[in-house]
Amino acid sequence: MQKNNKFLPAVTIIFVLLTIATIALATNSNSESLQKNALTEVDAKYVCMVTDKLFQKEQIPVVVSNKTYYGCCEMCKAKLKDNPNSRVSVDPVSGKPVDKAASVIGATSSGNIYYFENRDNFNEFVNN
Repeated sequence: MQKNNKFLPAVTIIFVLLTIATIALATNSNSESLQKNALTEVDAKYVCMVTDKLFQKEQIPVVVSNKTYYGCCEMCKAKLKDNPNSRVSVDPVSGKPVDKAASVIGATSSGNIYYFENRDNFNEFVNN
């Protein structure tokens, strides 16, 4: 035997309204997240190329084979001099290795650093 529930239509309407509000908030949050993580080109001298972190002040220049890399401390400075792998990253667009000293560097406001082999790849990444 089924009971007639007079509150069912009201509960359904409330559920639908809450669902719509949740989707609207999530969409707004995703939009703000995308804006927050928008990529901006940055000058290499403000990036520690070992920790891949952006700093407000200029980092320690490290010259290796007539190329200038940057580190945030003496340990990073030593690593850049002694470890060739610390001077290379992978371009997220082409998937190719890129020398950090010769790259176009992008940073998000949340601190993610990306190295690109050229400005075209940087722009492609930004636009996609």
